[in-house]
Amino acid sequence: MIVRARKVTAAALTSIFLAAAPAVGMATMLPGQLPDAAAQPDTSTGETSTFPDTPRTQAGNPFLTLSIDTVAPSTVTTTSDPFVTVRATVTNTGDRSVEDVGVRMQAAAAIDTTAGLRTSLTLDQDSFDRVGEFVTVADALEEGESRQFDMSMPLRSTTEASLGIDAPGVYPLLLNVNGTPEYGGTARLDDARFLLPVVGLPRNPGEQDPLAPDATPLPPNTRNPVAMTVLWPLADKPRLAAGSPGSVDERVRLIDDDLAGELAEGGRLDTLLKAVEFATKPALDPGGNLASSLCLGIDPDLLVTVSNMTRGYLVVDNPADPASTAREGTGSAAAAQWLARLETLASNTCVTALPFAQTDLGAVADIDDAALRSGAIAAPADIVDGILGITSTRGFTWSTTGGVDADTAEALRTAGTNTVLVADNSVSPPSAAPMSLLDPTTAPTSTLAATQYDAATAAALAGVGSTPSTPPLTPAEQRFDLDTDSRTARLQDALGAVNFHALVGTDRPGRTVTVAPPQYWTAGADEPSAILSSMSSLLRSGLATPRPLSALLAEPASGPPVTGIDAGTEFDAGTIELVRSQSARVETLMQSLVEDPQSPLTPRLYAAPLREDMLRALTTAGRASSADDDARNAARTRLAATRIGLDTIYGSVTVLAPGGVYTLASEQSPLLLVARNDLPIPVNVLLRVDAPPEMTISDVGVTQLPARGSRTITVPAEVDDTRNLSVDFSVTTLDGTRLGEVSTVSVRSNAYGQALAIITACAGALLLLLAGRRLWHRFRGQPDPADEGYERP
Repeated sequence: MIVRARKVTAAALTSIFLAAAPAVGMATMLPGQLPDAAAQPDTSTGETSTFPDTPRTQAGNPFLTLSIDTVAPSTVTTTSDPFVTVRATVTNTGDRSVEDVGVRMQAAAAIDTTAGLRTSLTLDQDSFDRVGEFVTVADALEEGESRQFDMSMPLRSTTEASLGIDAPGVYPLLLNVNGTPEYGGTARLDDARFLLPVVGLPRNPGEQDPLAPDATPLPPNTRNPVAMTVLWPLADKPRLAAGSPGSVDERVRLIDDDLAGELAEGGRLDTLLKAVEFATKPALDPGGNLASSLCLGIDPDLLVTVSNMTRGYLVVDNPADPASTAREGTGSAAAAQWLARLETLASNTCVTALPFAQTDLGAVADIDDAALRSGAIAAPADIVDGILGITSTRGFTWSTTGGVDADTAEALRTAGTNTVLVADNSVSPPSAAPMSLLDPTTAPTSTLAATQYDAATAAALAGVGSTPSTPPLTPAEQRFDLDTDSRTARLQDALGAVNFHALVGTDRPGRTVTVAPPQYWTAGADEPSAILSSMSSLLRSGLATPRPLSALLAEPASGPPVTGIDAGTEFDAGTIELVRSQSARVETLMQSLVEDPQSPLTPRLYAAPLREDMLRALTTAGRASSADDDARNAARTRLAATRIGLDTIYGSVTVLAPGGVYTLASEQSPLLLVARNDLPIPVNVLLRVDAPPEMTISDVGVTQLPARGSRTITVPAEVDDTRNLSVDFSVTTLDGTRLGEVSTVSVRSNAYGQALAIITACAGALLLLLAGRRLWHRFRGQPDPADEGYERP
């Protein structure tokens, strides 16, 4: 990651100061050093020290840290004050006091490329060449001490130092703080940067000439407005506990109760929804321009969770254990209110379903499981429509990573997607018009239309909120440490990015822009409202026109096929293989479950949470941010819990061991076994027998076990040995996967086997011989010796 090279650390300065100090121990005056608080910098370079910038990643704490608190106005218009006022806080974060703390404001030239929305925030100090004067904000700051201050500077002026802003545009601004650390000389110790969107210029009050260019306000050019489409995400991290199958009457279990706070008044999801409700009111959006340009992107996993929360829910103590103890959840009322508001808003607003749980589509394509693919891409629209009672936009998928490779494109097309939304830097060659993604190894029918959002704007929006993130496809030169900026500064960057497309390139025909924040967006408080208000102002002023998502999707794909670029899965081969194997187990279970017409619990409803757990484990929510480690740990925990849950389900169907020795009345007497099903749904099983050669077992075929019940299975058997024989019995799914444990039965038969057959044959032969002899004597009229003593009188 590239870090803004603007922080001088305590360790670096100490070593330089000590090396530069004379032997007598006196601090050496440096070129451009401020001898006192009244000293001024060398304005030719904009610096007060010759020390080079030091990256923030270097060891040691900075002496001072500067943070932007407020910017007024956040967006300059023709009716704004003719100056910018910044409220900021400077804090001594070093290990010694700092004296003569002075701050000045600087500005750079207007941004003229989308990449500049990010790279301008990493420019060298020399690029911020419109400089004001240093103002002392603290005579001294001790360790840990902070000082808040206000600083103002004119936008333009012919008589005094100003920001030199003479035309609408987006301008990078900087606050530069100097100070004199104890045992050292004066140096630049920190700075804070942000973007200032200037939609129109107010008049310059200091201009006396009524014919001067800055004597009157300067409005923006509205002759060629940009067509704007806005995607507004409503999504969250997966919250449902893993490893529990579906149920009709049992309450759902969540891994924590954080979602209750996000849905409640002032929570993140509340403010995201409230911002749309407020900005699209007829009084604020009389022509419906914002409402028509905006489409809600809703995560079906969030809807499933919130819908279940309305009926009461539990919060588990150990997310890794499906059988963990749990406590009552507290957000049922907040969930019901939020869902009712969303239903009302969605009934009159464009809605599209996000991939389930914002799952990594590239990982789903790699796994190549038809059920997972359908659950991630095709099923979300049905879930959203079923819960909200609407008809969402179909055949459209918003990429969770910003890009798709050939395999992912084919998976999307197979699942019914016609158009995919990707970052504009994920296709080659880039184009603002819809293009087609084509796998060159397949037939031309395998095309997938791709429409693009602006990647730089998306990166700026991703920086807004409590947990800023950097989209995976953000180029290296546009990356920097977002955590060093305040939330106010990051919001200003987003406002600048949103306004940029309306203010720059007004001479280009057919200008369009699609604005897409990250799907899991941590913007909160006043941030969502500020961003939507900025968009609404552009539409009202004529700088932008609405372009509904339906109109965007109706545009034909133009230009040659392009190659899609995947952002790269964040999951290792072991995780992919584990998801693949566990998903196969869910599919195997599904094939053996039986639908009971008397029960509302169907096999699909029973197995759905288990399959959804696989997609939740592949979520992109929280990735590419400081919460990445937490997201990875949550995925591992979820997969472990899912495996335990499936093991428990598979172990709930088994053959009960009869105990003792099973004695057969004859050599062909049947065996009577009892199979038990503890699942709440009937299941078809096969009997697997491992018997010795002396025993022959007939196949009994498919046996259906009732829900939470048992059934006796009559097993035809034939034994030709009188010894005790050990036979292993178990039940399996229809594809032969074992269920439950193996039961070993000891079998003994009362049959005599081969000896009995020989004796029987010999007795039969003797009987025939004796009968024949009697008949022979009678035929010849001779008395049979055996009849002696029994002659007739």
